[in-house]
Amino acid sequence: MSNTAKEQSKTNGKLFLQQSFAQQQEMLECQLKLSRSSITHNATMGNINEKYFIDMIKNYLPDRYAIDTGIVIDSEGKTSDQIDIIIFDNQYTPTLLDQNDHRYIPAESVYAIFEVKPHIDKNYIKYAGNKAKSVRILKRTSVSIVHAGGIYPAKKHFDIIAGIIAIDIKWDDGFGNAFKNVYNDLTDTEKLNCGLAIKGDCFDTYNDGEFTFGPYPNSLIFFLFRLLEKLQSLGTVPAIDWNAYAEQLKS
Repeated sequence: MSNTAKEQSKTNGKLFLQQSFAQQQEMLECQLKLSRSSITHNATMGNINEKYFIDMIKNYLPDRYAIDTGIVIDSEGKTSDQIDIIIFDNQYTPTLLDQNDHRYIPAESVYAIFEVKPHIDKNYIKYAGNKAKSVRILKRTSVSIVHAGGIYPAKKHFDIIAGIIAIDIKWDDGFGNAFKNVYNDLTDTEKLNCGLAIKGDCFDTYNDGEFTFGPYPNSLIFFLFRLLEKLQSLGTVPAIDWNAYAEQLKS
């Protein structure tokens, strides 16, 4: 194959990926528009939109991860706010007190959390930051693991990823200067690592806090692929000290 033919093949492959993933974003955008126009109750619309996003993310997550809505709990019985989307360990950590579609997820098992909103603006960024803080301030235990060759030391905790997902963004310049001014007002425990507007762009700060932006109409898949890479970099969650939970049950 000539160099010209190889370059043309690469170009065709790139266009195929861009167009195919853009179609997925268009379909999700249509679903969200339909829920916005046909459902008048905000809580119901919010629940439906959460499900759309959960299903979309779940399609790309390996089986080692679970994803659901819920509340995060620690070994001292302290809890987070209700979280729209939680990505957590699906191999080594059970959820707790599951009943009536309401589950508590141990803080040690959490990889990432997201808030799902109708749009991104100053108030919703602050709101999502407060939700992130309610999870990050919880206590996380970590114990050593015995294996055939010896003992793995207790793993250091990684920073829990936090983000916001919405249909669109209210600022005319998208994730521009107005957004950055609001973002910079967040405290360390409130900081959002990523965000996605289905009808706009996406951002993340995975590279040492520097902003990386993904382009519409492929912002959805760019957001998901960047999230997958970040999750891979975190490795496995720490082993929970179940005795710390058991101690709370003594009279």
